[in-house]
Amino acid sequence: MSDPHASSPYALDIAVALAAVREAGLLCRAVQAGIDPGELSKDDRSPVTVADFGSQALVCRALAEALPDDPIIGEEDADMLRQPANSAALSSVLDHVRAYRPEAEAETVCAWIDRGGSRESTPRFWTLDPIDGTKGFLRGEHYAVALALIVEGEPVVAAMACPNLGPDLASDRGAGTVFTAVRGEGTWAWPMIGSDDPRPVSVSDLDDPAGLRFCESVEAAHSSHGDAARIADRLGVTAPGVRVDSQVKYGVTSRGEADAYLRLPKNNVYREKIWDHAAGALVVTEAGGRVTDIHGRDLDFAKGSTLENNRGVIVTNGRLHERIIDVIRELGIGSGD
Repeated sequence: MSDPHASSPYALDIAVALAAVREAGLLCRAVQAGIDPGELSKDDRSPVTVADFGSQALVCRALAEALPDDPIIGEEDADMLRQPANSAALSSVLDHVRAYRPEAEAETVCAWIDRGGSRESTPRFWTLDPIDGTKGFLRGEHYAVALALIVEGEPVVAAMACPNLGPDLASDRGAGTVFTAVRGEGTWAWPMIGSDDPRPVSVSDLDDPAGLRFCESVEAAHSSHGDAARIADRLGVTAPGVRVDSQVKYGVTSRGEADAYLRLPKNNVYREKIWDHAAGALVVTEAGGRVTDIHGRDLDFAKGSTLENNRGVIVTNGRLHERIIDVIRELGIGSGD
């Protein structure tokens, strides 16, 4: 297999990250395959709980083994699993982790998970979302395992596994897809399973707003869909939108299946979590796109676990970015911040 990152100064980092998210993606896929949606109650999150913890355990183990000095800002910690009432969940997590790491014990798995417990930025650290898109996961649809290395406040390495994403959105999931990106080295799509060579991906070349394909969250709670409709109307958009869960939106934008993704603020209080955007942001920018907040400011990943200095997130192919930012300003979206 050819490796586009073989001569990179971050060659070790991206190799470890790619292997880690592939393994975690396989664990998540195995958990998802065992879900019977007809038997899940509305509020039953037990399958995603198992996959979340198992995924974080595998990724943090890989980073700890290869890069033991690197802190990890992850989404989970093992406190819940250590509670006696959750012994069944811990047992299930352990079973799934042992499929890939047979030597694992319960406390070892908890320790791996807790490696992701950092919350403060350092000059060099990783950020991990072990399952981005929990509702999509439970529906049997799209989700991602998203890992990024942050150096001096900027993502420089990203590996994002999308286990249910095929060669295009209309295709069967097949082997799944992993996107990798290294600062200055472009974005590449790899099969999650198998040894086929990766292929470079790039954003669309659309510059006519009427044809713009917005990529939005399936879940309305994740963004203001009303504001998105106002923006589309002002731009004269006539193309149908694309709705898909999780940071998979970044992936499909990076390979030109959508032209923009809007994560619009619903209030003046909430701040985005860095693990929801770091990997995807690098994947899109290295594919030729642009990512800022709603005011056109670059995302600042140097403020701990949140994008404290940013409001919302705007992702585009780059050619339409300033026009969208202008429309957001004209409509007064986020003007109260």
